Amino acid sequence: MRNVLFATSEAHPLIKTGGLADVSGSLPQALNKLNCDVRVLLPYYQEIKNKLENVKQIAQFSVSGHAGTISLLETRLPDSEVKVWLIDYPKAFDRPGNPYLDEQGLPWPDNAERYALFSKAATLIATGQIIADWKPGIVHCNDWQTGLIPALLAQQPQKPATLFTIHNLAYQGIFSRETYLTLDLPDYLWSPDTMEFHNQISFIKGGLVFANIITTVSPGYAREIQTAEFGFGLEGLLKHRADKLSGILNGIDMDIWDPANDPLIEQNFSVKTLKEKQKNKTSLQKEFSLPVENDTPLIGMVGRLVQQKGIDIVLEALPDLLQESVQLVILGTGEKKYEKAIKQFATQHPKQISALIGYDETLAHRIEAGADMFLMPSRFEPCGLNQLYSLRYGTVPIVQGVGGLLDSIVDTNTQTQKNKTATGYIFTEATPDALLKTLKRAIETYKKPQTWRSIARTGMQQNFSWEESAKKYIQLYEKAATL
Repeated sequence: MRNVLFATSEAHPLIKTGGLADVSGSLPQALNKLNCDVRVLLPYYQEIKNKLENVKQIAQFSVSGHAGTISLLETRLPDSEVKVWLIDYPKAFDRPGNPYLDEQGLPWPDNAERYALFSKAATLIATGQIIADWKPGIVHCNDWQTGLIPALLAQQPQKPATLFTIHNLAYQGIFSRETYLTLDLPDYLWSPDTMEFHNQISFIKGGLVFANIITTVSPGYAREIQTAEFGFGLEGLLKHRADKLSGILNGIDMDIWDPANDPLIEQNFSVKTLKEKQKNKTSLQKEFSLPVENDTPLIGMVGRLVQQKGIDIVLEALPDLLQESVQLVILGTGEKKYEKAIKQFATQHPKQISALIGYDETLAHRIEAGADMFLMPSRFEPCGLNQLYSLRYGTVPIVQGVGGLLDSIVDTNTQTQKNKTATGYIFTEATPDALLKTLKRAIETYKKPQTWRSIARTGMQQNFSWEESAKKYIQLYEKAATL
């Protein structure tokens, strides 16, 4: 059970479009430190090819339905001992840009073929048909791009256990009946009881139906996806498999996100030297061309500017929020209408709002270190990472009570302040009014520096390391082997 094949479509720092990459870059390292022999299996994208030099070929093979030879390459995750195996098939993966989207932002038309090939290759590796001297006890699959793997392994006589992690159920890998017929898949997969979904093929159903164990990236999200509101049509299946479904909160890299040693921020600080955080705030205000006002609460936002993340709620609330003495810095990119609206507010209120449309890793660290509060009003959030970074940096999160946000933040009230468990502020309705009321609660507390620092320090002392999450995954690996 200590041999783990970790199949994923992205892994930081090799290739990243979102949180899946952060998990796939960090969890295998944490597992490795707990004496698991992990092999991260990735497509050999052009972006990875451009980054790596030390890559060696360890096998060649073919899969049904695809002409030509596939090469299996080996390297390591940068700055780690974790081996990475790369599926090299240039026709499918050697192309520029996003792994899933073309230059127009549309899904690559052959995505079903590409990830079916990846899954078939993974199945051969998992059953020891490619590498004779290494065979996994568990195959850990992630999101729809790997959903076929548990389905294809289901009919194998000598198969490893499988665990399937849902990082975001909104993305399901749904393709037409016509596409399904081109994939050279077993007939048993076209059935409402397997992977057929309203006369289409759903890759994610392969994982949900056939995996021994299903996980999501927070306990709260595991509960939510069994409801019509968050289940995207799969809530019935997830309820049916509820005894095999659980949530494990993602961890964070405690070395990279460490205010005491972060080289990207103006002034390092810790729980004991929290007052030094003020220098980061001053630096951030200057960087965003805002007035340097020590006593004005500075709210940070970093993320995608899309409806899921609640940016529309923020925009509706802004006219009233700006009546308060606050400042707001925003870093992100997303839908053009939201980008335009944010720019307009920043132009009209230059002393209170400043925004950078785009993404910059250094600036993300500086916002976490310099802001007093961090705003995450997501409509749904499988786990969320920024609230965990914020806690680490003494930046009090203000979140909507969904998914991993609800699991990781303790709301500030009379009782939680008294017993010193409060770490942030939670609102429970996706409305501007609810957001405003909660922000005003936070602003009132901010005016009491001693109380505010107590909340910040409590947050900084929380343990969201990957080691804790990895231990829980190992327990599930062992359980999966008995099913």
